[in-house]
Amino acid sequence: MTRILKGVLFATTVLAPGMVFAQTNLTIESWRNDDLSIWQEKIIPAFEAKNPDIKVTFAPMAPTEYNSAVNAKLEAGTAGDLITCRPFDLSLGMFQKGQLAALNDLPGMSNFSDTAKSAWTTDDGKTTFCVPMASVIHGFIYNKKAFEEVGVEVPKTEDEFFAVLEKFKTDGNYIPLAMGTKDQWEAATMGYYNIGPNYWKGEEGRKALIAGEQKLTDPQWVEPYATLAKWKPYLGDGFEAQTYPDSQNLFTLGRAAIYPAGSWEIAPFRAQADFEMGAFPPPVKNAGDTCYISDHNDIGIGLNAKGKNPEAAKKFLEWVASAEFAELYANALPGFFSLNSTAVKMDDALAQEFVSWRENCKPTIRPSAAIVGRGQPNLDLEMWRVSANVINGTQTPEEAGAETQKGLDSWYKPAK
Repeated sequence: MTRILKGVLFATTVLAPGMVFAQTNLTIESWRNDDLSIWQEKIIPAFEAKNPDIKVTFAPMAPTEYNSAVNAKLEAGTAGDLITCRPFDLSLGMFQKGQLAALNDLPGMSNFSDTAKSAWTTDDGKTTFCVPMASVIHGFIYNKKAFEEVGVEVPKTEDEFFAVLEKFKTDGNYIPLAMGTKDQWEAATMGYYNIGPNYWKGEEGRKALIAGEQKLTDPQWVEPYATLAKWKPYLGDGFEAQTYPDSQNLFTLGRAAIYPAGSWEIAPFRAQADFEMGAFPPPVKNAGDTCYISDHNDIGIGLNAKGKNPEAAKKFLEWVASAEFAELYANALPGFFSLNSTAVKMDDALAQEFVSWRENCKPTIRPSAAIVGRGQPNLDLEMWRVSANVINGTQTPEEAGAETQKGLDSWYKPAK
């Protein structure tokens, strides 16, 4: 009788109209305020449908305020349960302060390669503290209509690349390459970091630089600057005063043929350009060479070590590590590619073109991002400056290599 009564009471309680389930509330701290609607309309509902006892709130702040604001909240004990992780040193600092929890034992972490986890792993490679979410890939976006009009094919080697540029310059109807040097960062990010991995062999060269086995004055680090210097005649008049938005506009308005790109351009270019676009990876030096791409870790998500709801937060992180999340996130944000080892089929054809390069090219991250970018002068900023100088013709490739190595030598001593 007691057992029956308990059953009746349980059923009545569960089915009672207006019944309010006990819920755990999770908050995600993030700098990606442009993604708010995607999280609210697509990502969070997919998780909550399978976990009705957990309510998730995505609470972004201004990107420029995130670093200081999230640190202040973590130190005050008021931060959310889940912390969106910038790549490399900022998040590493949080882990070293005990603010982010180790995630080595989180189910699903085996779905990520060491390279995928590299932006959120300790220097000794032993502990990972954020689940990798997405990367951005570098290459070139091109105007298919312009290619057809001028009668050129997608280049696979550097010689073919420069032959295509020369054809566009001779034709005169399109600026061959849409890139300026005024803001400097594009010269390195979409220039040096884009084509360079084919010279220093991606992770092989990057790790050798960190180990002190290679120097920025070695040929494989200097030659990409020499190739960048050859871009100058194809950038159009006044490129030295051309800003990043100027370059975007030149391409999306159909005035330029090729745009040295990061995949984050896909969504805005889709909205602005009225012509069909294609993409190709950095051309190799010689036919048959192994190709390398900059597949740079961009965003992850970690567990507040002092959060109030660790078990529910871990359940969310397990889902972020799943193939289901990988497909949902990558297609909601074309151009931000899943770092999950499970291949994701992209709905956007241009995004699919970018991510398909992973099948044949070896991925690497930007060489200034990890370890060698921590000191002063900052290697990343130095590479921005010298890359722009080399393209402008005010510095030689050899001078660029020597200057960046001198700066690195002034503070960095490789571990023996």
